[in-house]
Parts: sequence; structure tokens; C-alpha cells
Amino acid sequence: MENATLTPRRQGPEVHPPAAASSRLRPGWPGAIFALLCVGTLVLTLVYPTYPNYDSVYSLLWGRELLHGVTPSFEAYRAPTEHPLAIAFSVPIALLGEGADRVMLFAALASFLGLVAGLYRLGRSAFTPTVGLVAALILCSRLDFPFLALRGYIDVTYLAFVVWAAAWELERPRTGYRVPLLLAGAALMRPEAWLLAGLYFLWAVWPLRRGLWPVRLRAAAWKRTLILLVLALVGTIVWVALDFAVTGNPIYSLKHTSGLAEELGRTRSPGEIPRLTYSFLRSLATSVVFYAGLAGLLAAIVCVPRRVLPPLALLVVGVGTFFMIGVAGLSVIDRYLLVASLMLMLFAAVAVAGWTMLEPGRLRIAWIVLGVGFLVLGAAKTSTKINRTGVFSELQFRGDSHSALKAILEDPRVVAARGCGPISTPSHKLIPETRWIADLPEGRVLARNDPAHSATDLGRVDSDGTAIRSDHATAKGLALLVTSRQTLLRQAVVEDTDDARDNVPPPGFRRLAYNGTYAIYTSC
Repeated sequence: MENATLTPRRQGPEVHPPAAASSRLRPGWPGAIFALLCVGTLVLTLVYPTYPNYDSVYSLLWGRELLHGVTPSFEAYRAPTEHPLAIAFSVPIALLGEGADRVMLFAALASFLGLVAGLYRLGRSAFTPTVGLVAALILCSRLDFPFLALRGYIDVTYLAFVVWAAAWELERPRTGYRVPLLLAGAALMRPEAWLLAGLYFLWAVWPLRRGLWPVRLRAAAWKRTLILLVLALVGTIVWVALDFAVTGNPIYSLKHTSGLAEELGRTRSPGEIPRLTYSFLRSLATSVVFYAGLAGLLAAIVCVPRRVLPPLALLVVGVGTFFMIGVAGLSVIDRYLLVASLMLMLFAAVAVAGWTMLEPGRLRIAWIVLGVGFLVLGAAKTSTKINRTGVFSELQFRGDSHSALKAILEDPRVVAARGCGPISTPSHKLIPETRWIADLPEGRVLARNDPAHSATDLGRVDSDGTAIRSDHATAKGLALLVTSRQTLLRQAVVEDTDDARDNVPPPGFRRLAYNGTYAIYTSC
């Protein structure tokens, strides 16, 4: 890695040292903007209270099960892959009861703020403070990322860990344990980080190769190597150990994820992966940011070829792991390219503000003009594509639907009827939230489209309109139905395999409660 001070090239564009370039951005501006972002985030969560997503609610359930001495229900119908660090975080906050879901959401929002700060820090360290600030602003303008935080996705925390690890490694390469600790934490959230942790281990121990292996290796170097090795492997070891302890299968997560991806139709052939990579990256970063990012990457390689290595490595590893996931037959979804899309945003910031690395001259003026062009075009595209009404209405829906579900499940008539049998839901989507609100174990909330319980026949009708009856366990109990179109599309008919007929009252059930969003039918 290069020292903090970069010397201008004798030929080609003259590059400013990042330290000197800091004078071009008033020191108080980044802090002031970040403070406004924090206040805005707090106001947004108070005005539009949302709740964690499907995966995060399951983490809360598993944390509560561990707290109660119950084996986590990893093998529940269409349960997501577990994330060990999310479960560890959920155990203590589960003591708060129903308020734990809000704590998890605030943790995700705090992670987003940390991600914004981390991307600024990486841009400042690799290039200039102005580049870092522009990168942070681009991130905030991509509503997909704050929206992930507003739904409590653990991906945001994972991204914050990875970006801060890259920033700290760039500032102080191969020193201390902050970077491997962050990567170890990331490896406990997403298995893609196992590769990052392993690559960092090789990078960190590489200077010890010169004649020191293994006889003359000093005791201190041996100790550091061992600690780095443990930190590089801890994510994999804990994940495998947790799978084995709960399910008896050390590779349960891998098999479960690939099986679920195939069941839900999320697998793709290897030949489709390049096209999907291009499509997903353009979607996550927008087409303007995507192409500006490629231009900024080329400019960074020319101007600061060594300082570009950490973000470039993250871009390459991000795309590489997406290819590996696709070839392995796992779920091919755009969230697995989030790291790569972040690095494209950083390089797009180089395209906009990289002129701050140059000495005054014609090249610098030309770069300013080009950067302003990218900025104006990006702002115009963003303003025409953002549906502000749709964003706020989605946030409002998530808060309202949770409140409506909580209200109907806590209706005294519904509480009194729980002894009749389990609660059945149209699909798997409502299972974790229903279990969390009603504080029910796995077997007390079932999905009517779960083949294991023959629930696909419950509430169905033949082509002639005759009700199909079955004698399965959910013939008695409570049936939860969604009663609004918006809720139907998000919580009942979600996957291609879901059937709207699972959202009709089962034969012999009578309506017990209704609130406009949900209805509960019962048969005792």
C-alpha cells in the first residue's frame, strides 16, 4: 500500500495528496450533513414506524427460543437461513418482549448511518474528502439501501462491517485486529464474507513469507498468525457448529438455502449469471451511476493505482461471490451484489469529484465539466424515477399492517379461541410475525400451503365450486385471512407457487373477528 501522502506523477495527470486535498472541503461540512441525516432518520422512523422483515423476525423468534431453552426452529416451513450474529443479538433483546422488534429495527437504521459514514471514510482515505462526501450522498439517494434498513435487513449491518474494514485497512494496512474482527463479524452474518476473511488472512500474513517459514518465525509473528487464522475461520466454524447442534447436519444451511431457492424458483443457470449481474448492478446503482462508476474506476486506476486496490478488491470479490452463488444453485437475488454496487457508487463519486486529486490545469477543468454532467444527469434520472408517494405509502402500509395484525391477534375473542387448535395462515409470509406477536411455538402457527400439513387442500375449491375437505391437523383451530388487495399481494400470494385460494375461509369455519385488513375464522 502507498503511504498517506501521494506524490504527483512526472507524466500524466498531477495527483494531489489526499491530505492536501482536504482543504478543498470545509472540515465541518461532512459532520453537519451527517448530523442532518441522523435527525432525518429519527424523524422518519417516528412518523412512519415500520417493523422488521421476515428474516429478522425469525431471528427474534430463534433468540426467544434460545432464551426459553427451546431448540431454534431452523427447520420450520420455508424458514430463512439463520445468521448467527443476528440470533446472538436477538437473545438479549428478546427480554424486552414485543418491543424487541423495534430495537432490532433501530439497530438496522443505526447500521445504515454507520454504512454512510463508512463509505465517506473509505472515499476520503482512498481519494479525497470530496469524493467520500459525494459517494455518501449517492448512497443516500439510492432509496433501496435506506429501505432495507427500514425493514430491518441484516444486509445493511453486514455492508457497514465490510466497508469500515476496507477503510481501516487502507489507512493502516496489516496492523492491529480491527479489520479481521470486523470481517469475522461479517462472516457471522453472510457466508460470502468467509471468502473476504480468508483473502484478508492471506494478505495480512504475506509479508512473513520471506525466509521466515517456519523455523525462524518469531514467537510474536506466530501468535499474530494464529489469531488472524482463528478470526478468519470463526464465521465458518460457528455457522457449521450451530447447524450441527440444532439440526444434526453441519451443512444444513447450504442444503436448506439451495433447496429453498429451487422451491421458490430463484435458481438460475450459469449462462444467465453474467446477464443478471449486469442487470442487477444497473438496477441497484442506476444506469448513470453504473456507467459513471466504470469511468471513475478507470480514472482511479490511472491516478492512484495502488490506493484503488481495496475498493477494487471488494468490487471483484462482490461480483465473484455472486457468480459462485449462482453456479452453486443458491438463490440468485440482487441483494447478493450490494457490496459490488456500493463500490460502483464510490467509483462514480470519483467520476464526479475525482478532479480534486489533480493540480489546476486543463485536465482538471475538463474533469469538472464531466463530473458536473454526470451529477446533473444522475439527479435528473433520480428525480424522474423516484415515486415519493409510493415510498411513503409503502412505509405507511408496513406500519399499519403490523398494527392491524397485532390488534386482531390480541382481540379477546381470538385469544379465548386459541385453545381450539393452531392458527393457520395463507402462506409462510405471515408465520413469523404471527408467532412473534402471539408468542406461540412453531407447531401452533401453520401455513395452509404447506404440503407437510396437507394444508394445500384447506379452503380450496374444485373447478365446479365444490369445497375440498381434508382431515389434517388444521381442520380445527383459527384461520387467519388477509382482506385487502395490498396485503394479499405482499403476505398471501407472494411466490409463484402460492395460490390465492389458500386465502378463503376453510369449510366449516365461521368468522370470529375482522378489522379491514385481516379476518380470523374459527372452528372448535
